[in-house]
Amino acid sequence: MAKKPKIVIIGAGMAGLTAANKLYTSSNDLFELFVVEGGTRIGGRINTSEFYGDRVEMGATWIHGIKGSPVHQIAQQINALQGSDKPWECMDGLLDEPKTIAEGGFELNGSMIEPISTLFKNLMDFAQGNEASKWCSMSRRLGNKSIGSFLRKGLDVYWDSCKDHEELKGYGKWSRELLEEAIFAMYENTQRTYTSAGDLFSLDYEAESEYRMFPGEEITIGNGYSSIIEYLASVLPRDVIQLDRKVAKIEWDRCDSRPVKIHFLDGSFVLADHVIVTVSLGVLKAGICNDPGLFSPPLPSFKTDAISRLGYGVVNKLFLRLNGNRKPEELPSLQMVFHRSDSELRHKKIPWWMRRTATLSPIYNNASVFLSWFAGKEALELERLSNEEIINAVTTTVSSLLSEPHNEIMSDSSNGFEVSFVDVLKSKWGSDPLFLGSYSYVAVGSCGADFDTMAEPLPTDVYHHRPLQILFAGEATHRTHYSTIHGAYFSGIREANRLLQHYHCVGV
Repeated sequence: MAKKPKIVIIGAGMAGLTAANKLYTSSNDLFELFVVEGGTRIGGRINTSEFYGDRVEMGATWIHGIKGSPVHQIAQQINALQGSDKPWECMDGLLDEPKTIAEGGFELNGSMIEPISTLFKNLMDFAQGNEASKWCSMSRRLGNKSIGSFLRKGLDVYWDSCKDHEELKGYGKWSRELLEEAIFAMYENTQRTYTSAGDLFSLDYEAESEYRMFPGEEITIGNGYSSIIEYLASVLPRDVIQLDRKVAKIEWDRCDSRPVKIHFLDGSFVLADHVIVTVSLGVLKAGICNDPGLFSPPLPSFKTDAISRLGYGVVNKLFLRLNGNRKPEELPSLQMVFHRSDSELRHKKIPWWMRRTATLSPIYNNASVFLSWFAGKEALELERLSNEEIINAVTTTVSSLLSEPHNEIMSDSSNGFEVSFVDVLKSKWGSDPLFLGSYSYVAVGSCGADFDTMAEPLPTDVYHHRPLQILFAGEATHRTHYSTIHGAYFSGIREANRLLQHYHCVGV
């Protein structure tokens, strides 16, 4: 009897389990199918957890647009959107009307914030291909390589048009220009967490307009994002998914009845006709740099060049439990405006890594758990710090912001609103060897076509007698929906269909 084609999928995240689900349900038992996962759980960068009885997401949080999203369709199908008996993160959506506080304890009103907020939104709309903003039409001639340079040029143009602004009064040592720049930086820091680009000057300008969003609101999943993963895995036989199997090397194009040999760290191996690699771009970057590399023979240069060029950043979430000496409603949702880390006006006890986070908000109305987002170097620093160091830094920062305004540079101690936190929960995507970061972006020097290159299977010779030995899936292989869970889903469907069509099955 002829052997069944053997397909091994590396990684039990959204891309891997979507591919496995599609292959299993569409092939009428044609394949010998396995999913090998290096960790001890399924889900990859989806990881629903709990913190003091509240459901929180350590990784993926939002369904980014409900109209056309396959994730939303699955969540509706399995009644996961409103099915929880526990409070969950962002169950109220994006909380309205946060207090915006500038360093020194100065609460900013709408007349101070809205011009800069509108400016930033118009600039990003223009960069993302929305021509509706007439103000930004002049920006075509500025010549930009990065989003960071484009944004800063836009701010300069704004200042040139507002030279007759009246002098700013009542904000201590803040000048109008310093305060406007700091508000602008707050929005830049939020954009860093959206894109995972630790520095917006490394985020390519031309590619920004290729990124696609689904229309409709952005929502969370009441039963947790992991419910989507569990649903995809539920149709697979028990022995298909193998946990705690860390891959050491992938040999391919071998002269053997099965051309791919996957070696594991425990010394075992498995032979396959096809392998779908769904590991993160960070793992691929490490895999082509380390000696010996992840692949033998090494990947061709067109593939390694794309892997090297594309950006891959770190975004981490920090959850903090409020001390019982304050009622949750006493601490508002905050937008935080800071002096630069090198400014002589800065509060000396607010650490540098806190100065590039933009918000601190309850995870739902009147929750005792608060959330901040960190990107880039600050996200990596957060992973290194102890819980005590984090609590002390956030307590100092929030207490100083909510104290009475000071006319002079803030001293080491101040009187006013005191707040403290008692415990923290943080993600550590940067130091986790199974991920080495959070999600991909188009870096300066790369382009959207590099995502297409990432998705090309090997060997590339269409007449090769053993085609489709290595296939690639994951968010970093989708040109217009990279960095998203639905992008990972689409990539899993794409690679499953590639194999189904190769074996003359019907792919959808």
